[in-house]
Order: sequence, then structure tokens, then C-alpha cells
Amino acid sequence: MPTTTSVCAIIPARGGSKGIPRKNIVSLAGKPLLAYSIEHAHASNYIERVIVSTDDDEIAQVASSWSAEVPFIRPAELAGDEVLDLPVFEHSLTWLRDHENYIPEIVVHLRPTSPLRKASHIDEAIEMLIANFKADSVRSVSVPSQHPYRMFAADEDGFLYPLLKTKYKEPYLLRRQELPLVYWYNCIIDVTRYRTIFDKNSMTGDYILPYIMDSKFVVDIDGPDDLLVAEVKIKLL
Repeated sequence: MPTTTSVCAIIPARGGSKGIPRKNIVSLAGKPLLAYSIEHAHASNYIERVIVSTDDDEIAQVASSWSAEVPFIRPAELAGDEVLDLPVFEHSLTWLRDHENYIPEIVVHLRPTSPLRKASHIDEAIEMLIANFKADSVRSVSVPSQHPYRMFAADEDGFLYPLLKTKYKEPYLLRRQELPLVYWYNCIIDVTRYRTIFDKNSMTGDYILPYIMDSKFVVDIDGPDDLLVAEVKIKLL
């Protein structure tokens, strides 16, 4: 799909991590975890700039060595565990606008903890957003291994009740073929319009298109076991 739409990838990679110390630059199959997302972005047919947002000098050096741009260091107040994506992206895009007069139409959010995605996945998600002017964003999703209709919570007395309220009295008893198709957000690829972030003050907006991914490409590096699983999958994919 030929396009003149400007597309920028932003990879947030803060220095603090608890499950795996220095997680974003830990070695995975011979290279830093962060390098995978940088390579994915560079391999895209649409992404014109690959920017890493970090508060950490060592991560900045690693990012630069893998040919990502690190035009600024993220403020410490935007690098805590509790900080959401939106203010991080607002900071990055505001800096690029104010210092470089650069305003991309589409922003691709690639988390460095997802090393199994392919550049083709990114391009397909970008194409979906370009093709649908009404859409505010595209988010990658997968079919869950367990259906939410069969999930419960417990009340204060310890008795189970269906987590979801549906038109069915006992949704957890539906046959598999009767269960509606649902998706879970896998956090692998987010593609968002610039105007969604600033006009709607949101990373998603109101109209979200699903980019459906095979779960074999889905991994989120959070703890040491995830690194082992990812290393095995990298060799198989």
C-alpha cells in the first residue's frame, strides 16, 4: 500500500525493572532485548524514524549502537512503575514537535519486551489504520486460551459468581461452539494517530481496530522464565 503518511516508531525503555534487573538490555539469544524491537521497526516498509524514550544513559547507548535515535533523555518523573503510556508519548512527541518541528501522522508503539513480532505484523497494522480514516488506533490482539464467559470472581462470603454479566443466566455452561469470539490485548503492537493522542488525550481513542495475531508470536518478557520461553521460540520461528 503506497503512502506518503509519516510514521514514527517510539520504543519506551526505562531503566528500572523488578522482575529482571536491567530487563530492557538483558541478553536474549546473543543480543540485547531492546535490539529486537529496534530491528523490527527498521525493517518496516512504513516507519521513517525509530526513537527510543529512556531515562537511562546505558540504555540510550545500547539503543544508539543498534541505530535507534535517542534525541532526548526522558525525565525521571516519567520513568516510574506507575507512569502510564500516554504521558510518555505526549512527552516524546511534544519534544519532537518543539525541537525539530516533526509531527508524524501515525505513531507506532513497540514495547521492547516483545521480541517475537515480525516487521510484516507492524506493516499490516499500519495499513489497517491508513485504510480506515474513522479508526483512532489499531491494537494487536489474540484469541485467548480460556474464554471470559467461563471465568468467576468470589464474593465476600467466598461464593463464585460469573465475572461477566451476559444475556445468559449461566454463561459458563455454554458449549464451546456457542461462545462468542473474543480477543485479549497482547501488548505487541499499538498503532495510533497523532491526533488521537493530542485531540482525544488517549492512546486508543474511541474507534479501535483489532490486528489479530497468532499467539505463537506473543510473549511479554517479565520474568526469567519468559526469557527461556522466548529463546526457545526465537529458534523455532
